[in-house]
Amino acid sequence: MSKMIQEFKTFIARGNVMDLAVGVIMGGAFGKIVTSLVDNILMPFIGLALRGVNFSNLSIKFKDATIQYGLFIQNIIDFLIVSACIFFLIKFVNKLTHKKEEEKKDEEVKKSDEVLLLEEIRDLLKAQEKGSK
Repeated sequence: MSKMIQEFKTFIARGNVMDLAVGVIMGGAFGKIVTSLVDNILMPFIGLALRGVNFSNLSIKFKDATIQYGLFIQNIIDFLIVSACIFFLIKFVNKLTHKKEEEKKDEEVKKSDEVLLLEEIRDLLKAQEKGSK
């Protein structure tokens, strides 16, 4: 039993599990913000543009069932906004990551004066060795 607890502690302590947990929590909070933006700010403006239509009240009654297609429209708009935000966030992060990779490559390519001097000496020694044979 204690071995399982130790394995569980090791599993939880991994960086990727903690990153995932933080991502899920942040994603949930971000989703609430976007839902509030859609429900409380965007949809009233869209409703005004469509002559006072309140999307949350749009529905069709079919016998005993009520189909609330207005809420479905709001959820589609909510999804599109979240998707766009995630898309732009990922593009921004990729741009930052790509810049860091380019800087790293530039640092690797640049050789110090000492290294250049040692390479020159090595090449001269190789040329002398070939000339003496």
